[in-house]
Amino acid sequence: PAAGTDCGNAGSPRGHPSAATVTDAGEDLLVDARGHHCPVPTLRLRRALEVAQGRVVRLVANDPMARIDVPHFVREAGAELIEATETAGVLTFRVRHAQV
Repeated sequence: PAAGTDCGNAGSPRGHPSAATVTDAGEDLLVDARGHHCPVPTLRLRRALEVAQGRVVRLVANDPMARIDVPHFVREAGAELIEATETAGVLTFRVRHAQV
């Protein structure tokens, strides 16, 4: 498993692209990791936070492990979990990187 994650099987399910989609969603940087399994959502969040330059990153995932892995990663990274919601099995996290 990747550092900061507790899952055992990495990667994307068959038929899905190997990288999650990252787009500009107004104020937030959107990382759409739906269809990807642990640790991919957390790894994509980490990458997005590195380039977010103080912006909020919104991670959307449907892997149930993200419910555990993302808050754990956020604490370990010293970032701020602004919001965490779940609707119809889709998890949404809004995270801001800690200002140094």
